[in-house]
Amino acid sequence: MTEHPTSYERPQPGVDPAEARGALLRSPQSQAQAQSQPCPRGGTALPAQARAGETPSGPGTSTSKEHSVNGPEHAQPTSAEPDPHRPRPTPEGIPPQPGADPERAVGAQERRSGRGLPPGRPMPMRRDGDRLRFVGAATRRIARGIDLDEIVMGLCRATVPTFSDAILVYLRDPLPVGDERPVGPVVLRLRRTDRIPEERDTDGGFLPVPVPEPDPVDIGLAALTAELCEVRPGGALNEVLRGVRPVFADSPAARAALPELLGEGNESLVPGAQHAILAPLRGRRRVIGAALFLRRPERHAFEADDLLVAAQLATHSALGIDKAVLYGREAYIADELQRTMLPENLPSATGVRLASRYLPAAETARVGGDWYDAIPLPGSRVALVVGDVMGHSMTSAAIMGQLRTTAQTLAGLDLPPQEVLHHLDEQAQRLGSDRMATCLYAVYDPVSHRITIANAGHPPPVLLHLGGHAEVLRVPAGAPIGVGGVDFEAVELDAPAGATLLLYTDGLVESRLRDVWTGIEQLREKLAATAQLTGPDHPPPLEALCDEVLDMLGPGDRDDDIALLAARFDGIAPSDVAYWFLEPEDAAPGRARRLARRALARWGLEELTDSVELLVSEVVTNAVRYASRPVTLRLLRTDVLRCEVGDDVPQLPRLRQARATDEGGRGLYLVNRLARRWGATRLSTGKVVWFELNR
Repeated sequence: MTEHPTSYERPQPGVDPAEARGALLRSPQSQAQAQSQPCPRGGTALPAQARAGETPSGPGTSTSKEHSVNGPEHAQPTSAEPDPHRPRPTPEGIPPQPGADPERAVGAQERRSGRGLPPGRPMPMRRDGDRLRFVGAATRRIARGIDLDEIVMGLCRATVPTFSDAILVYLRDPLPVGDERPVGPVVLRLRRTDRIPEERDTDGGFLPVPVPEPDPVDIGLAALTAELCEVRPGGALNEVLRGVRPVFADSPAARAALPELLGEGNESLVPGAQHAILAPLRGRRRVIGAALFLRRPERHAFEADDLLVAAQLATHSALGIDKAVLYGREAYIADELQRTMLPENLPSATGVRLASRYLPAAETARVGGDWYDAIPLPGSRVALVVGDVMGHSMTSAAIMGQLRTTAQTLAGLDLPPQEVLHHLDEQAQRLGSDRMATCLYAVYDPVSHRITIANAGHPPPVLLHLGGHAEVLRVPAGAPIGVGGVDFEAVELDAPAGATLLLYTDGLVESRLRDVWTGIEQLREKLAATAQLTGPDHPPPLEALCDEVLDMLGPGDRDDDIALLAARFDGIAPSDVAYWFLEPEDAAPGRARRLARRALARWGLEELTDSVELLVSEVVTNAVRYASRPVTLRLLRTDVLRCEVGDDVPQLPRLRQARATDEGGRGLYLVNRLARRWGATRLSTGKVVWFELNR
């Protein structure tokens, strides 16, 4: 079933086919030519629009019963006086069927258009069948809308000019969602107005016509300036809205409500004598707005049965608006849920620079389960994570948040990458039997310039070297998270300084137009081509590189959301690292102070000597008090000075306020006051206590 056309005449040669919904103006010569043209399907040509009071003639005036369902059903008759300035839109006919009675066809056309009918004959839309067909076509058009604007537009396009010459749609501001009960006064906002467009006077297929007299309806719509109106409790407008049923504008209730709706003084702009209908828009639980249908004074007035038509249009529109508001709120909640579960800012890790991008999927499937993360680890290392929960729903976003939280917790335990994936797999099975996800977990060590990667069914990462060569890393694929009963394998690879590691989800490389391996190869080529622009000695800027990668997406490549994490390996030079083993004995703190003093002198940081000696002595003293194995001491010179002390005791120290009579317990208090920041991390072999000082 086709929808009502927005222009009710067949385009003629030289006429813009995209003209608005009003009738096209033609000279009598063009009408005669249109009547004499042969029909492309073998019949005669369709008749041109007749002037008011004239009867179309010719075999082309016949129309079939089938077309009566698809064509405009609500065309109104013209007045007795010809009006050459604003001809009425008339519905199209179709060629007569073989064996059809020509006289009967002409009579059907007269009944359909209302032209050429003698006084006393039934006018269009006087029959229940006409109204039912119009309501069916109009509600189907309204129901096609998904969002709020589409539904309101569908109501306007379905009613103007077929049912009314103009319409005003008011909606509550803000619109209530679901079962929530709005607080404060009810406010209606003018959401949209629509009317038959005025005829244009151009040379592009339009004949010059006299300028028509201003129409009261057009003047009224242009003069309306009150976009907001407050529905007063107990007022006339409130009573009309509570009544739910449409009313004629000349009824006592509507006459009292219109000044409140349109603004004082504007109610006189509404045509009288039942040429306007005020219809409340009631959703599933409450009135959410109102629609005002207007007809020009010279047009046939609304009838009692038209109130039923207005009620059907208002009901279907209100239910559609309710649906759109609920859908929009759900999509907003899901989108916000997912975005809040992604890292707001990437951490500032030592020896690596990070950049990320996240793109939601198309409007039909916005919410997904893609995520990325960068987690600082002990020893200046950083964990790089990217994952993808299967499915597109709020459930996928919620599962993604749980898996991301689990990955952060496991990373804090400093477990190997394969062990992290194993525990994620167990967590996914606890969440449900159908909770599947892919994940890639990598740990970068800037001191050793190595990276350890474990994969759980995720697309392999791409490493862009400093010279411009891009390679797809050979990482065992593994099974997705949630399968259960599988082992994960980790590989250790070189991570040279200046190289860039790109982690991504399958939405970047897979779509309906290409398979995943074709997309990975295109990604590799894109990275190599981008690196050539900056030369072999300078890697491309990280943020610009991410933008260039996303530019490879085509129009059909947004079926899935996309998470992208890029890591530029700067590393830490061996000359900026000092590392020692200290025996757990009483002389260890003094030896640690001497070693730290020599390293600072070698680096030209003598101004930090006093602070470093004091803090190193306190931390090493706490370590050797309980350690049974050698204590490690490491100094790292980057943009800050970092000191790390490790031992084999898993208990983490905690900051506490020492009493005046205590002989100890002030070491961490000094660290907290003098250091830029400090912390303690539990390892599988013990713990590491670290602090940083500004250089």
